[in-house]
Amino acid sequence: MHLVQLFLPLRDNDGAAFPRTLFDEARAELTEVFGGVTAFVRSPALGAWEDDDGAVRRDEVVLLEVMTAHLDHGWWAHYRWQLEQRFDQDEVLVRAMQVERL
Repeated sequence: MHLVQLFLPLRDNDGAAFPRTLFDEARAELTEVFGGVTAFVRSPALGAWEDDDGAVRRDEVVLLEVMTAHLDHGWWAHYRWQLEQRFDQDEVLVRAMQVERL
């Protein structure tokens, strides 16, 4: 079993909040494909990273999680690209880890 996590930014590069519909669409799509999704939307996570110029950037992100028995790398690469276009991001972090259901 795999746990896939998607980190979606709350705001664009100018600081304006993304419309809620973008997050609702992603949740609906993931529910349709995987049969469910967990969304951590009430307490956004705070992220920080260093850009190419060495400046530290900060972002608030919403975390979406799905569990899947099979990890289709091609599907996830395409879906990540779609999210990058929708949220106008250079990169949307999508990560997967193997988990055991207890």
